[in-house]
Amino acid sequence: MGITTEVHDGIAEVVMDNPPVNALTVAGWFEVARQVTEAGQRQDVGAVVLRAEGRGFNAGVDIKEMQATEGFDALVGANRGCHAAFKAIYECAVPVVSAVNGYCLGGGIGFVGNSDVIVASDDATFAIPEIDRGALGVATHLTRLVPVLKARAMYFTGSTATAQELESYGSVWKVVPREQLRDAALEVAATIAAKDTRVMRMAKEAMNGIDLWDVNKSYRYEQGFTFEINLLGVADEHRDTFVEKGAKG
Repeated sequence: MGITTEVHDGIAEVVMDNPPVNALTVAGWFEVARQVTEAGQRQDVGAVVLRAEGRGFNAGVDIKEMQATEGFDALVGANRGCHAAFKAIYECAVPVVSAVNGYCLGGGIGFVGNSDVIVASDDATFAIPEIDRGALGVATHLTRLVPVLKARAMYFTGSTATAQELESYGSVWKVVPREQLRDAALEVAATIAAKDTRVMRMAKEAMNGIDLWDVNKSYRYEQGFTFEINLLGVADEHRDTFVEKGAKG
């Protein structure tokens, strides 16, 4: 349970297991950031696999924690934690392979959008329900997964894209049955890890250096609007509604 890392055959597996839906607390986001960073710093690691146990890959921020916390501490913590986690994946010294099962929502899009390779199960779906939760963010990462106008439509409507759609755009490397997901992710990670890690680490840095925009700065810009919505009191209304619906079952 929680966030764990296991290293074998030159691959670090960072596994999220936070029932019931793999929504992460403030501490959880920072823990992903720490473990991914430390895995990339190990000289015996040539690739990182980020995956999850349970029903889905990631359901974003733990809204119940946010609503149970007085003031803005949880909001600020979640903002900084998400930024740290996404940044850690993007700046990890070795390539990161995300293995996506089931749903990938909100912050999960940040994880995969900043990854280097995505493998998905055939039941995987991707969406950003942020607007319905009184928040904004990870459009930066969604536009790395789907064409710009598709991203706008998904963002404004909260609609879902399938793993097969993302595969057709070239952003998902491979779609496999769920029971084959871990093996498929480890297979591509093994291919990467088998190469000269001295060259691979420079290759990762070089690819980041020629990116078309600064994903870290872009995401922080988006987060500013989330904070404004909170200051206006609008976000609390939406989060309270979400928590009440969950309590009613």
